[in-house]
Amino acid sequence: MDIKIGRQNSHKTFFFKCSNCNGSYTHTLPHFIEKELPKLVDVEPQRLKNSFRRGNLKFYDSQGINAIQFRKKVGEIESGTMICLGDEIDIIRGFPKIRRTLMLSPTLKQHFTKDVAVEEKMNGYNVRIALVNNRIVAFTRGGYICPYTTRKAPQIMDMADFFKENPQLVICGEMIGTENPYVTHHYPEVGSLGFRIFDLREKTSNKPMNVLDKRGTLERYDLPSVRLFGIYDVDEVPSQVENIVKDLNKTEREGVVMKDPEMQLSPLKYTSSRAHAEELEYAFSYPFDFGRQFFFSRVIREGFQAYETGESCEELKKRAQRIGESILYPMLATIKNVSKDEVAGEDLTIYVDSYEEAAEFVRHLRDLGVVATVHDFQDGKAVIRRIHQSTTDKINNYLRGGLY
Repeated sequence: MDIKIGRQNSHKTFFFKCSNCNGSYTHTLPHFIEKELPKLVDVEPQRLKNSFRRGNLKFYDSQGINAIQFRKKVGEIESGTMICLGDEIDIIRGFPKIRRTLMLSPTLKQHFTKDVAVEEKMNGYNVRIALVNNRIVAFTRGGYICPYTTRKAPQIMDMADFFKENPQLVICGEMIGTENPYVTHHYPEVGSLGFRIFDLREKTSNKPMNVLDKRGTLERYDLPSVRLFGIYDVDEVPSQVENIVKDLNKTEREGVVMKDPEMQLSPLKYTSSRAHAEELEYAFSYPFDFGRQFFFSRVIREGFQAYETGESCEELKKRAQRIGESILYPMLATIKNVSKDEVAGEDLTIYVDSYEEAAEFVRHLRDLGVVATVHDFQDGKAVIRRIHQSTTDKINNYLRGGLY
């Protein structure tokens, strides 16, 4: 299907010209979603129509790419899926949600049947990189095109030969490092900015490549992969993972993802106590901008992990102290700052070629619902100030005597 996109200037209504139709037939966006999209994604037309009416399907226009964005899951089509339109249609499926195990021993033996591959889960932000309209484009978890990542990823790794020979594949990975504008974490082997690939998937089907073939492919194109700790028998994997995560905790690393080597079963993830504490510390710096479920889930993980590992009284005391400090200290610091007429905010540093690139990234953050400004720009160094407005407003209200 050759779809070209135009716009009726009077009402800014998007329309689609489909070469499959007799003559020059114009499809409105609702018509396209109801009549043409079901053929592409194998979802019932009425279901797609209802999703569009509820706002779960949106027309997306950014970085010169026009697409249908799945804001929520529809049938088997994942949230974050992008139907990219142009001379050819590219379907970039959303990355599937990975479930978490709280208890290693019973869960892994129930979920997996034979061998289990254990890879490192790294602390950054999930990115899918694909060839769209002959351009290498980076999509965030929600399906937004990130201008910063789209520019930086090709500087970090050379993907030209990979996509030339594998245009049907999507690179799924984690952008990491201290100049990561979403999640800043220091990895000694990475430094300021890096990328680690954890999956290769087919565009339309979302079928993942098996673990060993994936690693062989990445090695052949000299592309960076997450660490593989090993492939273990299902009976020994719980104790192996427990030891691995203990070591990761000591070096302030996040955790692991456990996979069926053939990728026939869905993966599971398990994270370290240190990672939970870091997430709580960040969240309680801006307590009114994060939901209670965010806090509750991290504490629940800690309880089950402490139970299964059978910690000594001294180890348990250290865990409890770490959780308490990650909650109280950052919240107190924010209250003090707001009491001095400051805002609850954070400064993110990115390196760009121009002020316009920094402003473009701020516009991208605003599309995500983030309040942000270019606070400073000098010699390619842009300081992006992200403001947590709800926390600022509510703390001010309580400091002035407002009721909780």
